[in-house]
Amino acid sequence: MTLSILIWLPLAVALVGVVLGGKVAPKLAVLGSLATLGIAISFVVRYKTGDGLQFVTDENWISELGITYKLGVDGLNLLLLLMATFLFALATIFANMREWERPGLFFFWLGIAETAVLGAFVAQDLILFVAFFDLMLIPFYFLTGIWGNGSREQRVKATQKLVIYTLVGSLLMLVAAIATGVLAAQQHDTRITFAISALQQLPLSHGSQNWIFLCFAAAFLVKMPAFPLHAWLPDGYKAMPLPALGVFSGVLSKVAAYGFLRIVLPVFPDASVHFQELLLLIALGSILYGSVMAFSAQNVRMVVAYSSVAQMGFITLGIFALNEDGAQGALLQMVNHGLVTVPLFFIVGLLAARAGGSEEIKDLGGIAFRAPVLATLFLIISLATLAMPGSANFVGEFLILLGVFRAKVAFAFFASIGVALAAVYALRAFIRAMHNRVNPTVDSSEVTFRDLAVLVPSIAVILALALYPQFGLTKSEQGTQQSVAQVQAKTGQLTAEQTTKQSEEQTP
Repeated sequence: MTLSILIWLPLAVALVGVVLGGKVAPKLAVLGSLATLGIAISFVVRYKTGDGLQFVTDENWISELGITYKLGVDGLNLLLLLMATFLFALATIFANMREWERPGLFFFWLGIAETAVLGAFVAQDLILFVAFFDLMLIPFYFLTGIWGNGSREQRVKATQKLVIYTLVGSLLMLVAAIATGVLAAQQHDTRITFAISALQQLPLSHGSQNWIFLCFAAAFLVKMPAFPLHAWLPDGYKAMPLPALGVFSGVLSKVAAYGFLRIVLPVFPDASVHFQELLLLIALGSILYGSVMAFSAQNVRMVVAYSSVAQMGFITLGIFALNEDGAQGALLQMVNHGLVTVPLFFIVGLLAARAGGSEEIKDLGGIAFRAPVLATLFLIISLATLAMPGSANFVGEFLILLGVFRAKVAFAFFASIGVALAAVYALRAFIRAMHNRVNPTVDSSEVTFRDLAVLVPSIAVILALALYPQFGLTKSEQGTQQSVAQVQAKTGQLTAEQTTKQSEEQTP
């Protein structure tokens, strides 16, 4: 079974759903997402740890331009594939719990989004990655504009901001990707190629790397989003329907972080070292800003939204520690954050349904004793979010901080403040929603078996990864080592040069 089946199955099922429409499309979408998850599991089972890139598809696409249809799985994207298919399956089940206008079209766009995400994760050609990365934007434009929350003007404003910010970033990345292939061919007098593995062997000059790095970084940081490139987030997150928002925040943001590990660090190692402190400052700003905004937000949806900014800051911090510990922690944290985000947004929906549609924290409260199962599930997810010792999130953050301590101690010290702040916003949201005085307008009914279809699988996976995080660390070890190998060589070289220079200065 090839990776092409994994990528294109969601789109194929979505097209059939559009044709059949009506009540068939939602059920068909669930079957398609579960089948895609099953295929992803089969790749995980057959994957041989330590054997490098596997299940490779490598066909000429546009041979005159050196563009190939190259796909593959290694330790860097294996867990992300599994996470993405799992969360899209949960989001599709989640979306089946309400009626949608034109359901065939709604699940069509959701299917395209899954195809684009999976394609970006397995693409091993730079132009192919850019194509899938840009395709991810289109479904959420329609999902937000047509089925989003708020008035038409609010939805239009949200989609305009989302498109403008992400489109500018995507155009910069396209220019940078084309320049990478062209300049590599010119500087090394070879045929033009966009295969990522080939580009790693054709290093660009320092000047070329620097400006190309900034273009890629802008595209990825906007998509995450990171402070201060997050201005589209408040309107976009408020307007987006919750099933779409769950995968947007839990999965799409990880494609951007993955792009740093897959493309930027191996292909532009000199620029990665040169701009290390700039990216660490952006990561630190995202952690502190996101945390402060999360515990001051009065809307429970925005608490989750701004907490995602903080968590993506931690992930960026781990990546630009430029060592194996930080990279492994970042990759594990990508998976951890995705696993808690979708059920958190589902709980936001459950709380709003019990508060007459309001997501304001002041309208919630006091339902824990009447809905103990909901309160227990919410508590488990909240504790995972704040990286309670014993959770996989704790392991991820520990590795990230360990990597940063080894690279830049000052950044690690300030980033550790974000760990304490996470406890503030996570527990504040839980306590205000579940305890305190019972709001007379709140319906404190218990979760239904249908609700548990989304919550129980997600929490089971969270607990399983908490009990055995080594599963993820073992699978990803070789991939992260290869990702940071070039930058580690550069930092080692810089350290040696600095030591030599200091010795020469001290010699009389």
